[in-house]
Amino acid sequence: MILTLAFRNLFHDRIRLAVTLIGILFSIVLVAVQLGLYLGASKMITSNIDHANADLWITVYGAKSFEDGGMLLTSRERHQALATPGVKAVIPLIVRFAEWRKPEGGSTRVVLVGTDAEDGGLEPFDLVEGSWEDIKAPEAIAVDRTYFNELGIKGVGDTAQIANGRVRIRAVTDGVRSFTQSPYAYTTLNRARALFGDGDGTTFYLVQTVPGADVKQVQQDLVNRLEGAEVLTKEEFRDRSLKQWLFRTGAGVALIGGALLGILVGTVIVAQTLYSSTKDHLGEFATLRALGSSSGYIYKVILAQAGISAIVGYILGISIALIILVLSHNTALPMVMTPALAFWLFTLTVGMCAISALSAIMKVTKIDPAVVFNK
Repeated sequence: MILTLAFRNLFHDRIRLAVTLIGILFSIVLVAVQLGLYLGASKMITSNIDHANADLWITVYGAKSFEDGGMLLTSRERHQALATPGVKAVIPLIVRFAEWRKPEGGSTRVVLVGTDAEDGGLEPFDLVEGSWEDIKAPEAIAVDRTYFNELGIKGVGDTAQIANGRVRIRAVTDGVRSFTQSPYAYTTLNRARALFGDGDGTTFYLVQTVPGADVKQVQQDLVNRLEGAEVLTKEEFRDRSLKQWLFRTGAGVALIGGALLGILVGTVIVAQTLYSSTKDHLGEFATLRALGSSSGYIYKVILAQAGISAIVGYILGISIALIILVLSHNTALPMVMTPALAFWLFTLTVGMCAISALSAIMKVTKIDPAVVFNK
C-alpha cells in the first residue's frame, strides 16, 4: 500500500517527476564524472610509482613527485645505500623532462624514463607492441599510442630527436597517461644518460630490502647515512606526488568542488519537487490522518517516493556516466569507474533523496486532520 501510494503521488504529475529525475540524473552524472576524473588523474600520477618494485625511494631533498627530477643523485649515494644493513638492491632510475623534436618539424616535451628492466625495478608496462628486448635495441624507445599525434609519429619505426640524440619507436604502450600532459618515453638507463650527457647521474634509487627486514628501520638507517637526500616509502612518495599535482595545483580541489556542487544541485531540486508534491496532496494526507493513519505511515510514503526517485534517477545517471567513461577511454584524461565508486554513488543518491524528503516530512507534521471536515 505504501509503494502504491508513493507511485501514484509521483506519477500524478509526470512533468514534475521528469524534473526530479533530471535533477538526480544531472547530479549523479556530474559527481560520477568529477570523481571519475579525480580517480583517473590519481592513477596517472602514481602509475609508475605503483608499478615500481621498490620498498623505498631515495630522492634528492625536496623532490615533490615522480617527474620532479631536475637535480641528480650520484653513485656515492648508491654505494652508501648498498652498505646499509637490510638492503638487498639499489636500482638507478632516470626521470627527466626532455625536448622532443618531431620528424616533420616542431617540438614538444616528454618525460624520459631511463630504466633497466632486468634489474627488477621498473619496466615499461602495458606494452601492446614490441617488448623490452626491442627497447634495448640501438636508439630504441617506447611511447604511448595516445600521444602519437602530439609527438608527430604514426607508430613503430618512426624516428625523432630527444635532447642530444635520435631515437626510434620500437615499442608502444596503451593507457600509460601523463598528468602533466608530457608523454612518458621509456628507454634504457645508459641511453637516457647518453641523451642527457649526465654520466652516472641518477634521478631516483629504488631500494629493495631483504625478506623479513624492518622497512622502517632500514629507512631510518638510510636517512642517517645519506646527506642531502631523502628516503621515502612507496606510500609516502605516492602521497607526496598526489598532493603536489592534485592539491598544490588546485586540480583536485576543482574536481571535488564540482562533485559537491552536483550533490547540492541534486538535493535542492529533489527537495523542492518532493515538497511541492506533498503540498499538492495535503488533502489526501489529512484524510489518512483522519482515518487513523499514524504519522510514521505517512512518513514512509514520502520516503518511499524519495527512494523510488533515487533508484530511477541513479539508473539513468549511472548509465550516462558509463557512456562518458567509454568515450573518455582514448583521451588524455580518462575517467575511472570502480565498483566502490558505483556503490558510493548509489548510497549518495539514496542519502541525497532521503535528506530532500525532510522538507516534505516537516510540512506533513503540521497537518491538522480537521481540515478534511472544513471542505
